[in-house]
Amino acid sequence: MTYPSRRPDRTERLALPGVLTAQQAAATVDAVAAVQREDGAIPWFRGHHLDPWDHVEAAMALDAAGEHERALAAYDWLARHQNEDGSWYAAYQDGDPQRPTDRGQESNFCAYVAVGVWHHYLSTGDDAFVDRLWPTVHAAVEFVLGLQQPGGQIGWKREAAEHGGAVVTDALLTGSSSIHQALRCALAIAEHREEPQPDWELATGALGHAIRSHPERFLDKSRYSMDWYYPVLSGALRGPRALERIEEGWSRFVVPGLGVRCVVPNPWVTGGETAELALALWAVGESDRAVRLLADMRHLRADDGLYWTGYVYDDAAVWPVERTAWTAAAVLLAVAALGGDEATTAVFSGERLPVGLEPEASGRTGCC
Repeated sequence: MTYPSRRPDRTERLALPGVLTAQQAAATVDAVAAVQREDGAIPWFRGHHLDPWDHVEAAMALDAAGEHERALAAYDWLARHQNEDGSWYAAYQDGDPQRPTDRGQESNFCAYVAVGVWHHYLSTGDDAFVDRLWPTVHAAVEFVLGLQQPGGQIGWKREAAEHGGAVVTDALLTGSSSIHQALRCALAIAEHREEPQPDWELATGALGHAIRSHPERFLDKSRYSMDWYYPVLSGALRGPRALERIEEGWSRFVVPGLGVRCVVPNPWVTGGETAELALALWAVGESDRAVRLLADMRHLRADDGLYWTGYVYDDAAVWPVERTAWTAAAVLLAVAALGGDEATTAVFSGERLPVGLEPEASGRTGCC
């Protein structure tokens, strides 16, 4: 597939003083685009694997930069290669659908297509795209909700068929939080199409309630920064509780001048987590801190416009030695939100997304 040339003005809106110049933003968009295969697949980097979640994140960044044809190709890749049960495999070698390297089916990986599809629609106003991708989104949501547990949380994954195909009922707070955002976007798509999904509303409400009120229903991954900020990033937490959560973890995870630790106590800051925390901070009105974080991670920027995955500051060493499309995409999305990009702000602020039906409101109080 041949993609049209990018107009220079498309990335001017991604300029952010102290973080990215318009020229640097254009270089980053071009670098992400260079990773994309002709069939639309966006692996981590050429020769490495593709996972469906990071593939969608990269597509969203391309839309935020005005690269709508490339984003469309990424979503069409998902539609063409969806499994019959509505899932995708967890990893494909270099984005080759004929070479899955992990046949597990991770719930949050499968759900995230709904976020991307709604973001693309808000970016383009393309109703025909929504009509075409609706069966893909519907099937993916149904697969994911098949893994929902009685307490509202979502089981982590279904094992690969060669390993028995069992549902892993343990739930991850980060993954379930991401799914909560995806379900809200799926409900927005359903509302737009005037196709109510009452079961999805109940499932979304139960999941949100579990995230906000029942931490015991999730595996303890509190060493990981993603478990700290993801309930905020996903919109499951807002208001004073979101700000309290940010403050509680700040000194544990944020390394001044460098970024956000991936996991404590390791002396390792990572670009993806830093940019995502910046996006979460923007969502709760902390834009100044968000900009400072993005400025702090400039040391991870490579000459080609991509970003190194992480940096071990005790050793003053980049690690792993890789530059990933999804790290660059996270930066672009954070900058887009801070710059007021309408589609990106709508998806991550959550203000106009359906919230689902809380268990108490539905009368289903016994399990949740």
